[in-house]
Amino acid sequence: MILSSPIAYLSEGVFIELNEFVGPAKTFLKLESFNVAGSIKLKPAIHMLDELQNAGGLHRGARLIESSSGNLGVALAMVCRARKLDFTCVSDPNLTSHAAAMMRTLGAKVVVVTERDANGGFLQTRIDYIQRELAADPSLIWLNQYANPANLRAHARSTALEILRDFARVDYLFVGTGTCGTAMGCSEVFRERSPSTRIVAIDVEGSVTFGGRPGPRKIPGLGTSRRPEVADPTKVDEVLIISERETIAMCRELVQRYGILLGGSSGTVLSGLRKRMVRPAAGEVAIAIAPDSGERYLDSIYDDEWVARHFPQPPSLT
Repeated sequence: MILSSPIAYLSEGVFIELNEFVGPAKTFLKLESFNVAGSIKLKPAIHMLDELQNAGGLHRGARLIESSSGNLGVALAMVCRARKLDFTCVSDPNLTSHAAAMMRTLGAKVVVVTERDANGGFLQTRIDYIQRELAADPSLIWLNQYANPANLRAHARSTALEILRDFARVDYLFVGTGTCGTAMGCSEVFRERSPSTRIVAIDVEGSVTFGGRPGPRKIPGLGTSRRPEVADPTKVDEVLIISERETIAMCRELVQRYGILLGGSSGTVLSGLRKRMVRPAAGEVAIAIAPDSGERYLDSIYDDEWVARHFPQPPSLT
């Protein structure tokens, strides 16, 4: 395996159709879990490291630090292990036990901050921790996915092109927003090559990314308690806000109806797709990006006890 090449890591693009998901429209899921790290976050992990290395800012044995709710941390742990780089992931109590165990197995150090920030989340607390570490050790490298343009370029050069290569027509593209790298990167390409496509950003209740009211969230992946620097609301056509109850209900519905186990972000995106496409025209094509699969959420959104503890009135299936 040639570890310096993205081709060694990345799936070219796997799509499945969800028959009759929204009436006469055609709904396709882009499954990013086929990347070797198990999620779409492998793309920015590789691109951020490659661009840093090409700029002369990375050497063998370098020590990196990054904030992540899970998937990017796993991806960076894998790539850093292969490239002999030291990596610390700064996360929070919403980190799944599965993702934490994967990172530690791959040799990463995992730091979990527990103090909520001013908006009820943990993102600013995680960043504050990183900034203290950088002040104490200037040789430490922070990739900073929230402001790093390589995060956007990763998806402009891969995710967007993979969709357009397989679909001559895309009426709607539904993208979940965490750092917003996927949405912003895809937007740049679609605006140029498929300007008729409506790009719908999916955010969650409690996130402030698009000006929403701040609040605590339990499911890692989408949403922020601090707007990422790469986020540009003008680059999307619509923004839909989904509750975590809707996320859980959708994930469980997909298991029952299609036998598909998807992650929380994917359930959120598909909830947004259904909410938006109430009366779709026959033949309309909607693509939803599914960032990861559901294995990392077996002890949370698929666990009845966890759901009952955090959501006393259980989400109902559609």
